[in-house]
Amino acid sequence: MNSTLKTSYEQIVTPGTFGSQTQESAIANIVNLARHEDLRPSVEDSKRVLVINIDNQKDFMDGGALGVPGSSQDVERLCQWLYANMCKITTIISSLDTHQPFQVFFKACWADENGNPPDDYTLITAADIASGKWHVRAIKPNYVSEYVDHLEQDGKKTLCIWPEHCIKGTQGAAMESNLANMIYFHSVCRKVINQMVQKGTDPYSEMYGIIKPEWSRKNEINQSILTAVEQHDEIYLVGEAGSHCLLETGRQILESFAGRPDVTRRITILRDCTSPVATVPGGPDWRKVMEDGFADFQSKYGITIADSTSIVL
Repeated sequence: MNSTLKTSYEQIVTPGTFGSQTQESAIANIVNLARHEDLRPSVEDSKRVLVINIDNQKDFMDGGALGVPGSSQDVERLCQWLYANMCKITTIISSLDTHQPFQVFFKACWADENGNPPDDYTLITAADIASGKWHVRAIKPNYVSEYVDHLEQDGKKTLCIWPEHCIKGTQGAAMESNLANMIYFHSVCRKVINQMVQKGTDPYSEMYGIIKPEWSRKNEINQSILTAVEQHDEIYLVGEAGSHCLLETGRQILESFAGRPDVTRRITILRDCTSPVATVPGGPDWRKVMEDGFADFQSKYGITIADSTSIVL
């Protein structure tokens, strides 16, 4: 699978456990194995390759709090691809969705006229708030109302109440263990510090994409990620979910480099390393949202959509 490595694939990951909620990363062993590799440092790469790994966390794995169907297979294919291309991948940046239970997209923040919380996947509109159908149980209700207005007007989205997921300090917020092993192995044997970027910590906003929130008065932008994109020759987007956080990450990066085909054409989405959120009755067809979004990126920005099995670095 990778003849340049002394360490076998099975020494880094445990086949049959992808997406497991109980499997833990064996960091001490991974570091020891990686120390005995003699790959050149990433800084010496003549072709610089960046992997942006979106929210491959336990709560998004099959069986997790907000499990994405097919995610366990996605992360297994990703680990195989990372291992096969270990000596060619320069940098890996990973996002980690990070929340607390009282956030604008969780039920604890809302109540109906009888004081009852919304069900998971309830859509709450600005009109619902204005009519009193739903009211905000937050410290800054006017801020929340303003957020929902901007979400609809600017982001063309409707606020969705998600199951509680990726709560800071819980097992579900941790990266999938086999993937964590592979990324830490890469870090040590290629002598590179791979970033772990927390997103979604603002209780009054959502942050699907890694670059910026859906809307915020602070108007934050993670410029360091955009700089990393510009400084690499090839950029690969992977992770969960293809209908939400990966899709929005792609959109934010591409819009940031609109008019720069020299940058946007470097970007590839590994199609077999992402899946959409499950469609619920009465809700949007998330697979169609994902596929339409990818097709739009291709036609507008010239990115590549490919399976990991067809990409050899």
